[in-house]
Amino acid sequence: MEYKYLKYEVASGILTLTLNQPEKMNAQGAASCRELASAFEAADRDEDVRVVIVTGAGRAFSAGADLTINEGVDNYFFDRMQGREDTEQHRDEGGVVSLIIYDMKKPVIAAINGAAVGFGITMTLPMDIRLASKNSKMGFVFARRGILFDGCASWFLPRLVGMDVAADWVYSGRIISAQEAYDKRLVSELLDADDLMPRARHIAREMIDNSSAVSIALCRQLMWKMLGAGHPMDAHILESRALNWAFGMPDAKEGIMSFLEKRLPNFPMRTNTDMPGFYPWWEQQEFKYK
Repeated sequence: MEYKYLKYEVASGILTLTLNQPEKMNAQGAASCRELASAFEAADRDEDVRVVIVTGAGRAFSAGADLTINEGVDNYFFDRMQGREDTEQHRDEGGVVSLIIYDMKKPVIAAINGAAVGFGITMTLPMDIRLASKNSKMGFVFARRGILFDGCASWFLPRLVGMDVAADWVYSGRIISAQEAYDKRLVSELLDADDLMPRARHIAREMIDNSSAVSIALCRQLMWKMLGAGHPMDAHILESRALNWAFGMPDAKEGIMSFLEKRLPNFPMRTNTDMPGFYPWWEQQEFKYK
C-alpha cells in the first residue's frame, strides 16, 4: 500500500514506521490516523515483520492533533468544533489506532526523537517499549485546549505510571522533560539523538534473533490482557493452557535443541498460521470509524 503521511520500510524483520509530515511536526489528522491504523494492521499480517519501530521525521515525534486550517484539507480539530450530537456511535480516530496496537501480535517500540504531545504521546502508550532522546519533550496537553485525552489514555496511562503521576500530568497539561518521563517510568531509556534508532534496532534484533515470534505474541497478549483481569487465577488458567500447548509445538523443540547445541535458534512457527486454537481468548472488538 502507498502511504501519504508515513514511511513504511521493512528490513531484516524490522518495520520502521516513520511519521512523515516534518513540515508540521508530524501532527496527525483523521486521514493520517487512518493510515496509521492501516499500517499497523498490515504489519501484523506481514510475516516479514517481526518488530515495529515507530519514530518521527525531522525534529519532532508528533505534535499531536493537526491544528492548522487549510481549505479542502482534513482539519482534525476545527472540523470537530462545529459540534456533534451526544452519541455513542462516534469513535475517536486515535483510540482506534491504540486499540489496534493493543491487539497486535508483534512488539512495538517507540523511538521518541523529539516533541511528543497530545496524541503524539498517547499513541505510544500501548507500545511495548518507549525510548526517548534526551532533548525530547512530552505533554498530555488536552485540558489546556479545553478537551480531553484520546488514544484510550485513561486506560493505559495510570497503569503505566500510576494514578498520582497521571493525574499531575493530565490535569496540569504541562510539558514534561524527557528526564521526568524517564524518572516516572513512562520511558525506559534516555539516549543521545544519534543513538536513539541504533538502540531501538538493537532491542528489535535481540527479539528477532533469539526468540520465537509465536512465544512473543502470546506473552505480549497475556501481559496486556491480564492488566484488566480480576484475579491472578485468570492468568494462571491461561498461562497453563498456553504453556501446555507450547510444549508440544515445533518452536519448543527448536528452542531446546538450539540451547543444547549452543547455537542460535531457527524457529519455524509463524504468527499468522501457527497460533493456538484458543487464540484470541478475548472478545474481539470491531475497529471502525463512525
